[in-house]
Order: sequence, then structure tokens, then C-alpha cells
Amino acid sequence: MSTDRFEADYLIETPVSPQAAAEAMAGEQSSGTFVKIPGETQELKERSSARVEYLEVIEEVSCPSLSGAAQSPEGPIQRAMVTLSWPVENIGPDLLNLMATVSGNLFELKQFSGLRILDIRLPDAFASAYPGPRFGIEGTRRLSGVGTGPLIGTIVKPSVGFGPDETARLVDTLASAGIDFIKDDELQANGPSCPFDERVDAVMRVINDHANRTGKKVMFAFNITGEIDDMRRRHDLVVAKGGTCVMASLNSVGLAGMIALGRHAELPIHAHRNGWGYLSRHPMLGWSYVAWSKFWRLAGADHMHVNGLSNKFCEDDDSVITSAKSLLTPMFSEKPCISMPVFSSGQSAVQPPETYRRLGTSDLIYAAGGGIMAHPDGPAAGVDSLRQSWDAAISGVEAEDYALTHPHLLEH
Repeated sequence: MSTDRFEADYLIETPVSPQAAAEAMAGEQSSGTFVKIPGETQELKERSSARVEYLEVIEEVSCPSLSGAAQSPEGPIQRAMVTLSWPVENIGPDLLNLMATVSGNLFELKQFSGLRILDIRLPDAFASAYPGPRFGIEGTRRLSGVGTGPLIGTIVKPSVGFGPDETARLVDTLASAGIDFIKDDELQANGPSCPFDERVDAVMRVINDHANRTGKKVMFAFNITGEIDDMRRRHDLVVAKGGTCVMASLNSVGLAGMIALGRHAELPIHAHRNGWGYLSRHPMLGWSYVAWSKFWRLAGADHMHVNGLSNKFCEDDDSVITSAKSLLTPMFSEKPCISMPVFSSGQSAVQPPETYRRLGTSDLIYAAGGGIMAHPDGPAAGVDSLRQSWDAAISGVEAEDYALTHPHLLEH
């Protein structure tokens, strides 16, 4: 694309002329406002205005999706696809002000009864300005020792309530079961009942002991979510104790916090998207994951959650696969900024065949809680059942046939 402009795609719903609505978007998010102003000369508009690059009306609807839009009894309510572009000169290669530019006040304008950001495209200047994933798939495989297939993972459960020693005992059980990856629940950070420093010390003693005895070092994503200085200090403690991953909740630390962590980190960053539903659940409001995740990929997210097939949440399978594929699609030719998808939420030995068929790769983290801990023969059998289900999927063998010679899969 152009090296001096960036673009964003939108789905809009409007009771006014779609062309007029698109022009209002361009004006609101660049040099214009709701009335003509004397300083907006033609020369300034040519230099700084956003442009409507594309507009296609796709359908009419009988009633507005959202309240508060302007009333237009003469015309229909129409939905359209719109692409806007802006000169990079307006903001420079600045992720925070990019977010303000492509979203900003757009969701509040009366011209719209629906507006959703679908995608963004950025010139290479943004790739040069931000770290991007420093480890991604290759680095995660190297640190975890898992050269092929998915990383089989789980989450510390119960989410909160365990102290450091109880957490370490669970990690000991899971490490003995052959797990590849464990993460803190996003609710467990640095509470008085499970202080971060004590948890890291207890857990890493177990992990290092297993690594010394077996040669396999489990990757544990410690939740370092906090203020920027706290995240840096917690990250450094994990490094000092021999840890190989840290985790941050994106919507809690914010974009500036994630950028600061990405520039500081010497370990893979496991990016949790808790809160994603309030940005995305209504189909005519908010963000698509494709667009939203690009900010965090550039900021340095090595792993990003995408939900999972047949999950416990409201997201459908098509959306999950689209999200995962987007993380594996390069953003720039010289700096791909590819993040490793994390499949979780109600996952078990049931979903791997369809997940692999639709995604076409096993470059992912596959995290299951009950799918491991609730196996009738115990956690080790639970881990084996997930691994066997993935082996069958990758080999193109029906799970039922594979289970005939792999009893842990049969008993799942």
C-alpha cells in the first residue's frame, strides 16, 4: 500500500445517505468538524484530510441496530462497506494516536445506527517504530522445547483461592503429567492471598526441578498485569528465577502499557483479551478482532487468545477461525508481526480434528482445564488424550480409529 497513508475498513449502518455519512466520518477524524470553519483551507484539506477511498452499499434493514441515530423518514436504513485513508503526516507512526484516529468519536456520531471497524492497513513506518512479537511461534517453540504440533496447555484452576504453595503443588502435578504450557488465570495477579513474588518463587522451584530431572522445562505464563513499573519489575523477577513467559491483560494495561512492556521484555508475552466482549459482541458496533489485534501484535504480543471451537462463550466458530488466521497472516513484508494463536474455553479432545481442518496448522497453544483435570484416569491421561487427538488430526486419521490403539483418547 501507499507509504504515506494508512487505511481502515468499516461496516456502517446509517439512516442518511451512506456517502454523506462516510464523508462525515472522514471530516470528524481529520481536519473537519460539524460546521465549516475558516481555517480549513483547500490547501489544508488536500494535505491533511481523510479520504473516502471506497464505498459499497450492501443492504437495507428495516430498523436501526442501535439507538441515538438521526431520524430520516424519507430514506431507508442502509448498511455499507467503507474504506477511509489518512496521511501518515497527521500523526506519524504512532499506535496510540492511530487508535484515536481510526475510532475516536465515530461510534457516537448521529449519522450512524451501527459502526464497526473491520481492518486496518499500515505503511512500513509503523513496523519500524514498534517491537512487534519478539518470540512468536519460533521463539515459543524454542523455549518450550515443543518443535512440532501444538503446545498442550492449561490454566491454574481454581482461578483464585490457591496460595503460592498450593499453586506450586498443582504445577508439580501438571509438569509430571507432561504438560507443555501453564498460565495463571487472568484474575490471579498479586493479591494478598497469593503474592506474585512468592508464587513465582514456589512455582519456578518446581519447574526448574522438573527441568533438571527430565530435560523438559514447562512454560509458565505468570500474570504480571499492573502499572508499568510493576510489570517491568515482575518481568525481571521471572527472568531471574528462570521463567520463560509472562502474561498481561490487554484491556487492563492499555496500549501504552503493552508498548512499554513489549520494549522491555526479554520473554514471550502471553496476551490475554479478557473484556473483549464489550468491544465486539454486537455485530454492528465496535471492532473486529482482525483490526483490534494488529495494535497488540505491533506492541509486542507473542501469544494472543482467540477463544476456541464449540466454546463456552457467545462467539461462533467462524469468528474464532478468522481471528486465528489473522494472527498468522503477515502485517508487513519485512516484519511479519505474527502472533501465536491461543485456543481455550471449553476445549477438550473433541475439538482438535475440526480445529486443525479449518486452521490448517498446529502452530498454536491449545489450553484445556477440565479437558485435562477431569479425565477419568487423571491429568496425565488428560494431557495424553489431547496430544493423541491432535496427532490423529494432523495424521488425517479419524479420532475413533486412532482411539482403538490409544486408550486415553478412547476414555475421554
